[in-house]
Amino acid sequence: MLRLLSSARSHFQITDMIWMIGGLRGRMNKSFSDLSSARSSSNGSIGTDEGLFELPEPLASSNAYMEKILRQRSLQMRDQQQAWQESPEGRRMLEFRRSLPAYKKKEAILSVISRNQVVIISGETGCGKTTQIPQFILESEVESVCGAACNIICTQPRRISAMSVSERVASERGEKLGESVGYKVRLEGMKGRDTHLLFCTTGILLRRLLADRKLKGVTHVIVDEIHERGMNEDFLLIILKELLPHRPELKLILMSATLDAELFSSYFNGAPIMFIPGFTYPVRTHFLENILEMTGYRLTPYNQIDDYGQERMWKMNKHAPRKRKSQIASAVEDAIMAADFKDYSLQTQESLSCWNPDCIGFSLIEYILCNICENERPGAVLVFMTGWDDISSLKEKLLTHTVLGDANRVLLLTCHGSMASSEQRLIFEEPEDGVRKIVLTTNIAETSITINDVVFVLDCGKAKETSYDALNNTPCLLPTWISKVSAKQRRGRAGRVQPGECYHLYPRCVYDAFAEYQLPEILRTPLQSLCLQIKSLRLGSISEFLSRALQSPETLVVQNAIEYLKIIGALDEDENLTILGRCLTMLPMEPKLGKMLILGAIFNCLDPILTVVAGLSVRDPFLTPLDKRDLAEEAKSQFCGAYSDHLALVRAYEGWRDAEMDLGGYEYCWKNFLSSQSMKAIDALRREFICLVKDIGLVDSNTASCNEWSSDVNLIRAIICYGLYPGICSVVHNEKSFSLKTMEDGQVLLYSNSVNAQETKIPYPWLVFNEKIKVNSVFLRDSTAVSDSVVLLFGGSLLKGDTDNHLKMLGGYLEFFMEPSVAEMYQSIRRELDDFIQSKLLFPRMATQWCHDLISAVRLLISNDKCEGRFVFGRQVLKPSKKSIVMASHPTLVSRTESGPGGDNSKSQLQTLLTRAGYAAPIYMTKQLKNNQFQATVEFNGMQIMGQPCNNKKSAEKDAAAEALQWLMGGKQTGKEYINHVSMLLKKSKKDHN
Repeated sequence: MLRLLSSARSHFQITDMIWMIGGLRGRMNKSFSDLSSARSSSNGSIGTDEGLFELPEPLASSNAYMEKILRQRSLQMRDQQQAWQESPEGRRMLEFRRSLPAYKKKEAILSVISRNQVVIISGETGCGKTTQIPQFILESEVESVCGAACNIICTQPRRISAMSVSERVASERGEKLGESVGYKVRLEGMKGRDTHLLFCTTGILLRRLLADRKLKGVTHVIVDEIHERGMNEDFLLIILKELLPHRPELKLILMSATLDAELFSSYFNGAPIMFIPGFTYPVRTHFLENILEMTGYRLTPYNQIDDYGQERMWKMNKHAPRKRKSQIASAVEDAIMAADFKDYSLQTQESLSCWNPDCIGFSLIEYILCNICENERPGAVLVFMTGWDDISSLKEKLLTHTVLGDANRVLLLTCHGSMASSEQRLIFEEPEDGVRKIVLTTNIAETSITINDVVFVLDCGKAKETSYDALNNTPCLLPTWISKVSAKQRRGRAGRVQPGECYHLYPRCVYDAFAEYQLPEILRTPLQSLCLQIKSLRLGSISEFLSRALQSPETLVVQNAIEYLKIIGALDEDENLTILGRCLTMLPMEPKLGKMLILGAIFNCLDPILTVVAGLSVRDPFLTPLDKRDLAEEAKSQFCGAYSDHLALVRAYEGWRDAEMDLGGYEYCWKNFLSSQSMKAIDALRREFICLVKDIGLVDSNTASCNEWSSDVNLIRAIICYGLYPGICSVVHNEKSFSLKTMEDGQVLLYSNSVNAQETKIPYPWLVFNEKIKVNSVFLRDSTAVSDSVVLLFGGSLLKGDTDNHLKMLGGYLEFFMEPSVAEMYQSIRRELDDFIQSKLLFPRMATQWCHDLISAVRLLISNDKCEGRFVFGRQVLKPSKKSIVMASHPTLVSRTESGPGGDNSKSQLQTLLTRAGYAAPIYMTKQLKNNQFQATVEFNGMQIMGQPCNNKKSAEKDAAAEALQWLMGGKQTGKEYINHVSMLLKKSKKDHN
């Protein structure tokens, strides 16, 4: 085996390795069979942690005893409830609850629930449905002396709403949170042995279903805010619909403020619908034309450009100038053209003619907020924005304002989905007298939460939404217009405590053009994680199951997801879960991140991979304030140097962790333009993830052993590739820069905050990336450069090409050329590597010392790949000391001069191969011969290769390129078949891209 290791030091001195691998495989198979009796007992059941009301299965002999205990506990719960309701505080609280519209429907609601298994409740804003209906059910069961057996799960779409509603309900019951009322969200929870009403996110309930398909012990499931139609909610509805016949005693209540009730009723076979009128004070509504008319504010082409928007446009123009109207503007163009503003002043009409739908209008928002603070009655202000970028930029702008930035007059807060719990609570607290609370929020505040003191609402009319281009397999994250239902919800937030005001920052005609409801998430996002969940729950065919959804997704989207899961090895060709797929279902994260985490544990470099996976699961910790961009980029540069956003993240986190141990974490973040909140979230997720890996059995209590190779940067790079593949693009080197190409999209760009976007040259042939997002162009986010050896050993399935020196992946999109013995060696090592990973997943407690030689050989191969173009050509191309000319030594091939599929494809292919290897583009020199024929010479890397005489200049250049290709491939390519094959690929790529 020493020979195995030493020979791995050179790609062209490793033929002897092949013979050693055969012996290694025999020893592996023997060891695996010896370990069959030592298989880990851990089944990775994460669901036990989410044990929501799961009761132990009583023995038959103890049934009577259990019933007695439940009876005693139920009587105790009834006495406690009566005592609270009869206390002075309880009577005051009951008086308040009776004032809510939902309370007036209490008996009718309980009656319809008792008579039906599924009930749909639509309640307007302010009716109290979210807090009251779960209480009605619990109180009714307690009064009937059935409280101990009553267990209610109420799902919320977001963690902030699950936490805030549980606190509110516990307070109304006169209890501390965690007694009869609790909550459970990711990383946090407060529930006890006596919790009978649990608020949780939809994802938590789905995790419970992984462990317990029949929801044993649960009596009622309430799915709140069902109108949002998130993917988890639609998935949950399919499962619950199929569960109901097997659990006839289980009650399902669907609730929403705004609901297409008939659609849901039809889905559940005509389930009854109840409507609860809301109670809100009148809200005066101002659309843009009214705002301009009553304030005299003037819109110009210049005062609408947002600070952040300006930066965004600069970034986009830097890479790819915009050539067409945005989706936002196109969606309302006809409505604006048809609008009639003749009843408004000439100044207002001129302003409206300048209105830019793409802009949010920071200056107008600032103007309205200042006017409210100086002239309007007391009350909080809620400002709806599109996302965190706009919120943070607007906040920075407002803080510089003399009035809005005065902390003695204004309390400026933000509200978004990834806020820490401590920050979330601030938005519900009333400020001191004389201080105006302004909350900048995403659409999270439409229905999920209620801020009681809001009197004024500003609505930009937009929200960031992911859509999915199934043809190019690309998600698009773009601001889109909200629906009429959402606009109504935003408006209703202003009338909770007194008459309110709502400022819609768009014309009335635009509102009239809005869709009634938002498109469900299941119809506009990739479905990989959902498909994996379907298989983990043993729900049969993925396509058939999703066809039973409330609104089923397109066939192509489902096929893309299934194909992706097959490519990464989570599903086999028959669409069954593989051993890797089963492990991935135990990890509540994207499959690619779970795959990365698993290999990090197997290859004993878990610590940095934990950081990468956690970092990709939270908001980007690297901050770039507008006024300190240069300083922020300089601070980030100290973490760079490895052509990897992921390794930069690892370095930043390790520095924060060291500083945090000395109580200097906040100062470290301040100096290095890092988000302290994101760093703490990464730290918390790392702890959760290591527990998950322990549950699977890949890590024991001795975590030191799983970090033996955590300092091997090349191995970390390889594991990142293993997780992110097939998210891969080729690096095409130009003379002074480089470009990037993916299989589906052609040329793509990097986000400006990527460490690789700052480089002028990347000395690697490939980048793997976490995601691509289509804005105007396709952008890659979070990338790491990798070598050919890394892709060969840690990418997808290896296939033999047309010749012995040719290997390929992704149906031929990724191609590698090398000596036949080297190709065989890579295939052999890859087989052993896959067998090793498979066996480790089957037998997690299996020791890896006996595979030390294999792992060491792999580490040497990936560390010694210097990316010199060895796998682009069949030979290494070194720059000669003097220019040398290689003459064509064989007659011209017909395929080299005929215009076949792809035209001058030999020239295109030569340029692709050379630039991928890091060389400048080839140069052609053509001369006319005495017989009126033409002969061309192609020059690259100081070398000149001459082609055969041809009838025209174009054919001569093509022949010289073909001659160069044959020389580079070691003369082993026949020309026509190979060139035509690549021609078809390039033509398809070009056609798709256009």
